[in-house]
This record gives sequence, structure tokens and C-alpha cells, in this order.
Amino acid sequence: MDLGIRGRKALLSGASRGLGKACAMALAQEGVDVTIFARTPETLEATCAEIRDATGVTVTAVVGDITTAKGRDDALAACPAPDILLNNADGPMPGDFRNWAHDDWMAALDAMMLSPIEMMRRTVDGMMARGFGRVINIVSRSVKIPQLEMGLSNGARSGLVGFVGGLARQTVAHNVTINNLLPGIFDSDAQRRHINGMLEPGGKTFDQHWQERAAGNPAKRYGRPQELGAYCAFLCSEHASFVTGQNILVDGGSYPGTF
Repeated sequence: MDLGIRGRKALLSGASRGLGKACAMALAQEGVDVTIFARTPETLEATCAEIRDATGVTVTAVVGDITTAKGRDDALAACPAPDILLNNADGPMPGDFRNWAHDDWMAALDAMMLSPIEMMRRTVDGMMARGFGRVINIVSRSVKIPQLEMGLSNGARSGLVGFVGGLARQTVAHNVTINNLLPGIFDSDAQRRHINGMLEPGGKTFDQHWQERAAGNPAKRYGRPQELGAYCAFLCSEHASFVTGQNILVDGGSYPGTF
């Protein structure tokens, strides 16, 4: 299928590794020029070189922190009129809400809610004026299946989803869609970081946690990042213009509900 987005420009945060990287690669394979924003120069440059070599598209690297005003300014200076915007941020480590102070909550909100909203504020009007735009937020299944130890993520990401529900209905008439991807367990650095945060002295080992999580999923495995990347690319395509404001689970069937 020709997705109809060759020559478009995408700005992606948190896309130097894991699920964000998979989305960048999938878009580049469709002929989209990508600007990748991330904090670690070495990882960022390696990813850009990999995508450039594999696809031949224009790939731009921008180093910075998207939760800061300067970071957002730098990202938009490198790609001032994106057709596609991907918002992606690592979640915080698991923990006990009794130990979280105000600063912990504010950091979570900045990373997982307020920064994505600010990036949308600064880009959707231009998308609407040009008559094309696709915004994808990589969120988490935690907004559908809250986990107590992931309270910071549950709260901040749910706030983003609630905001998108309103905005997405205002932009779609101008061919600008906004959707949220809700990944379950994926074979990624973020998943390894999550499990490492759950380890306790004398408790289950990393390998035990890793294997039990796979066994507990109806698919009996972890998702492959490229599977989520392909979903992202389709939602960014010209064929997905009637899909907006949706929270799409990509989780191997682990969500147990009908709706």
C-alpha cells in the first residue's frame, strides 16, 4: 500500500531508540524526511545514520531536552513546519506514591503531558492552514490498565489522553488527526528499565520477571518495535484521515475488556 506521505516532513521526539526509533524508521521507509530529537548525542547520531543508510531520506538530528522551552525551540527551529509530529517520552521508574513529592509529579507532567501539549499548540495551526497534519502520541496501556507502581505515568498520561480527546475533534475538519498509541509489553530498553525498577533483594530475578510477563500475554511474547512503527506509519498516512481522537491498544490482547 502506498501511504501517500512521501516527501512529507516529520518531527519526532524520543525517537533515538525503542518504539520512537521504530516509528522514525517506518516513516522514513515511506519516504518521509525525519527530524529526530533526543537527549543522548551518541545514540541519536547512530540512529540517524542507520535510518539514512537504510532509506536514503533526509535525516536531521537535534540534541536536547523536549521538556524545556529551549529544547522545544531547537526542535522547531530544525523542523519549523512538520506535517507529522510524534510525541514520545520515557516513563518514570516504578515506585510507591507515598514516596513521591511535588517535584516528582511536576517532572512527570512536564515529560508526559505538558510538553506534548505545548508541541501540539505550536504545530497544529500550521498543519490546519496547510491542510494536512498527523499527530501521534506514544502513551501506554497504563491509561486503560492502571498499575499501582506506575502511578506517575497513570496520572500524567491520562491527562494527555483527556486533552487530546477535545483537541482532536477541532482539527479533523482540516485533515489534521491526533491519535494515541497505547503499547503493552514490547522488547525494548524501556521494558527492561521498568523490570529493573521492580527488582527487590531476594525476590524474582530479571529473567524470571521477563519470562513471566511474556507468558502472561495472550500472544505469549513481547511486541516487536517495528510492529508499533508500522501502525504509526499507517495512522500518519493519507488513508487514515477519518481516524482521530482514538486510543489504540497495541498490546497482544492483554487488555481484558470489550470496550
